[in-house]
Amino acid sequence: QVQLVESGGGLVQAGGSLRLSCAASGRTFSSYTMGWFRQAPGKEREFVAAVSWVGRITLYADSVKDRFTISRDNAKNTVYLQMNSLKPEDTAVYYCAAPMRPWSANPPRPNTNEYDYWGQGTQVTVSS
Repeated sequence: QVQLVESGGGLVQAGGSLRLSCAASGRTFSSYTMGWFRQAPGKEREFVAAVSWVGRITLYADSVKDRFTISRDNAKNTVYLQMNSLKPEDTAVYYCAAPMRPWSANPPRPNTNEYDYWGQGTQVTVSS
């Protein structure tokens, strides 16, 4: 059974930093794109960032570019999201996601429907 478990969320002041982690189990994801999405109250889930299976290709939403960094450690089956210069509008539940097939979202793409496995989410709250 595939599981994605996010951690690292919390409350932080504007301008602060957080590092999210997503630990995968039930399957090796080293050959798959991994992605982060977020959903704020009353809004649709939106793409944040994705990383290719070797970590060489990354894709970011314009709203987080130059502030967030996605990375992965395939030996640990874990993907990370370093979030710097956080803004109140970054407040959301953040979800880790992975596709079922290695050719999906490869190279990394922002389409929600290309990702089949989702974590339970971790809350990030940025106060002003």
